Amino acid sequence: MKKLSFTKMQGAGNDFIVIDAPKEKIDLRKLAVAVCSRHTGIGADGLLILSSSKKADYMMRIINADGSIAEMCGNGARCMAAYIVQTRKPKKKLFSMETLAGIVLGEANGEIARVRLSDPTDYQPDVPLHLSGKNIRVHYIDTGVPHTIIFVDGLDQIDVDGIGPSVRYHDRFKPRGTNVDFVEQIQPGCVALRTFERGVEGETLACGTGSVAAALIGYLKANPQIHTKQQAKMKVRTASTEVLEVTFNLAKGKISEVWLKGSATFIAKGEYYV
Repeated sequence: MKKLSFTKMQGAGNDFIVIDAPKEKIDLRKLAVAVCSRHTGIGADGLLILSSSKKADYMMRIINADGSIAEMCGNGARCMAAYIVQTRKPKKKLFSMETLAGIVLGEANGEIARVRLSDPTDYQPDVPLHLSGKNIRVHYIDTGVPHTIIFVDGLDQIDVDGIGPSVRYHDRFKPRGTNVDFVEQIQPGCVALRTFERGVEGETLACGTGSVAAALIGYLKANPQIHTKQQAKMKVRTASTEVLEVTFNLAKGKISEVWLKGSATFIAKGEYYV
């Protein structure tokens, strides 16, 4: 029986199993499905693997609970940043992490972590969508992974797990599919968010890249007259009730320097029997 050391972490309720890349050959996708199982494994939304990189200070690989590969995960990156600070003691305060969505920057102070994501792409406002016999308009943006934003009233009453799959697998978003974010403006500068997460195939307590997507589009929707802004700020209340902070620059409609800040908590350490 092989033993694999792991750390369990969570960021705003998004939970992960974090490991160093195994030296022996292991099917990591099968491992992710096993360890992420809530009943027969440790239980998590995803598996994070830390390894060396030729392009950055570190490499972070992300595998969803269903075994699918994720390009990026905002809360996962924050947890990984805190894990790196605790286990690697980097000399740099701000270090780089290679992901499938590009190079991200991270820093952590205890259990508060901040990451700079790659610049968002493919913003599509007011996309018409035919859904369950109704015509609605949604907003699409790629914040490292694809997100579809649906603005709603009465967020607490939305059937996220019921509606989510019909958008997640909609023909409009094939072949990649999309994460589905239900968003409500609750006060100036703050939105509330519930996410049906691709790869988990259900609602999660938080989604980092979804929080960024909700913040960016929420800001653009609330401030259509603003085209250039340094250090624009938005807060996002997640389903776990934790509020994440998003800052970004806006230059002639182009978004850059996107930062996501929030908790990255250590839950447990142990050995998993492979």
